[in-house]
Amino acid sequence: MSLQETMNTMQRNVDGALGAAVVDVDTGLMLAAAHSVPYFTQTYLDAVAAAAVEMIRGKNVRAVEELLSSQRGEEVTNSIEEVQMSTPGTYHFMATCKGKRNVLVVLITSKKANLGMGWAAVRGKLDEIERLSP
Repeated sequence: MSLQETMNTMQRNVDGALGAAVVDVDTGLMLAAAHSVPYFTQTYLDAVAAAAVEMIRGKNVRAVEELLSSQRGEEVTNSIEEVQMSTPGTYHFMATCKGKRNVLVVLITSKKANLGMGWAAVRGKLDEIERLSP
């Protein structure tokens, strides 16, 4: 199975899923994406990928990690592992792969989706995504 097939399967199998993607957080590049929304253009997907990267590895996050490092006397990096947020019409689930902290999985669903099922879908694919990612 390829990374693209994995995203296709995730998008298809989650009730209410609008899109699923894998992003390289070092480069901000989308490694694979699947969606069912016509206005999810490449420009839109790239903007969403950039926003997701900024949320978990952005300048302000790194600044907080540096403060924590100095207070704790040990290096704190890549500390954000998962994020779940909502907009008026969607849920967004984001998680980094455990071994590859540079790979982020994103699932976007309508609010018809069950939050537990969204997390189960993302967490259930992390090992496979890590294995398939460059």
